[in-house]
Amino acid sequence: MKHKTLYFLLTGLMLLSLLLTSCGEELPAVETVAPEPTEPEVVFEPLALSAPDCEYGGLFKSMEAVDKYTVRFTMCAPDPAFLSKIAFSAFAIQPREHLEATGGGGPELLEHPVGTGPYMIGEWKRGDELVLTRNENFWGEAAKTSTLVFRWSSEAAQRLLELNAGTVDGIDNPGPEDFAVIEADETLQLINRPALNIFYVGMNNAYPPFDNELVRQAIAMGIDRQRIVDNFFPAGSEVASHFTPCSIPNGCVGDAWYEFDPEAARDLLAEAGYPDGFETVINYRDVVRGYLPQPGVVAQDIQAQLLENLNIDATIEVMESGSFLEAADAGTLKGLHLLGWGADYPDMTNFLDYHFGAGSSDQFGEQWTDITDALKAGAALADDNDRMPFYETANNAIRQHVPMVPISHGGSAVAFKAAVEGGHASPLGNEYFAVMSIPDQDTFVWMQNGEPPSLYCADETDGEALRACEQVTEALYRYEIGGTAALPNLATVCTPNDDLTVWTCTLNQGILFHDGSELDANDVVMSLMIQWDASNPLHVGNSGAFTYFSALWGGFLNAPPSE
Repeated sequence: MKHKTLYFLLTGLMLLSLLLTSCGEELPAVETVAPEPTEPEVVFEPLALSAPDCEYGGLFKSMEAVDKYTVRFTMCAPDPAFLSKIAFSAFAIQPREHLEATGGGGPELLEHPVGTGPYMIGEWKRGDELVLTRNENFWGEAAKTSTLVFRWSSEAAQRLLELNAGTVDGIDNPGPEDFAVIEADETLQLINRPALNIFYVGMNNAYPPFDNELVRQAIAMGIDRQRIVDNFFPAGSEVASHFTPCSIPNGCVGDAWYEFDPEAARDLLAEAGYPDGFETVINYRDVVRGYLPQPGVVAQDIQAQLLENLNIDATIEVMESGSFLEAADAGTLKGLHLLGWGADYPDMTNFLDYHFGAGSSDQFGEQWTDITDALKAGAALADDNDRMPFYETANNAIRQHVPMVPISHGGSAVAFKAAVEGGHASPLGNEYFAVMSIPDQDTFVWMQNGEPPSLYCADETDGEALRACEQVTEALYRYEIGGTAALPNLATVCTPNDDLTVWTCTLNQGILFHDGSELDANDVVMSLMIQWDASNPLHVGNSGAFTYFSALWGGFLNAPPSE
């Protein structure tokens, strides 16, 4: 019955349509609505880079975006320190598009990093101050203050003067003579840093007379290191028995450094062919560090000791900080130089591999295979007891070859107004200002020792630059506030395989860069492959050295042949 009814209805409609047509009338047009346009689905095309093999000498075999939120790193050898390394600010992540748009260098990259951190770049007044503003879209806990200002002075007395005057809220590295003064002042607070550092006198074996091992050993015996620590370093400092602080596992295995013995030192000089001494130069930068709180007077004391004990006539030359560091890395400092190191993470690889490993710079000249081989073997082991014999070998070889003279592990501190909440000192020198505040004050002003050379910290080794970068850019992991443990950050987790040769990192989703773009795996791969691949057109940076990557990961892919 229903079918018949439908049939008659359809037939009637057809007849009506024909009738109207025959009468010259058109049926009204039926209005159609076009569908709303939809955004085309963006297909994620993963980036990847692989070495053909591991013969190039570095630690990475490949890095790849597995999918939008997964990154995999395959290593040429086990890397038990992977998480501590990947947390370091030199390996912070920036947007792929930003890196490409800047060509890997230039002011837009060097002065305006685009990160995911609690602060973003406001204004950098070169020579005056760096102003950071709160990132209102920060994925973590928002910064306590809306504005963070970095200022600088190389004079400890000036930094303390401004803290007392209330023009700054915190200062780095008070002078040794000011520790007791600050502790006695109820309006201030002093927070000590552990001495995870080393101050040393460096030499380059590419230039005579420092190409003679006996000369270097003579200088090692001819400097009264205890005298330097007693006269120019604050409480908590100690004479270095080894390059690495003893608080780091295996830091002090092997023989202790040479005792002060000027007579034996002069005998070695005579044996080396310099019975009457020689002339040289002492290069340094006038920048205060925890490992060197009074660079000028220390340089003068070493100058006096060399003349008094060894008849070595040394001229002091002060260099601009950035130029000094570039010259040291390039191996163009021909005399003695004063430099040091503060830990980025508490592991032997951070101290020894960076300075003496196969991927280290030319600071000390030609490398020694008994050092590099031992370091490579030690770095591949996870258990500290298993690593011990290799670091004993390395430490003893460093003592024999004397690429430098380790002077001291320096005590240092930071100071704040008493009203500062969340103030802390980091043993790694990477204080996190987002947690610091003063009641009823929406700006926090920090005064450090110097101005950053640039803010592209993939290609910086300067502590002032790194501290500023750490407020703006972030890495896959981070160091705990005021500590050294590596904690998940942009990655929810990085998981190794059983032999620690493959690390798979899962990213937090929905994290936005300061430019509004979303973090994905390609941003991670691009940020790191630029550093790894020396042939990449974006491998430009500030100096182009990318020292941290080479030193901590063993070297560059496609590196040009050494001259």
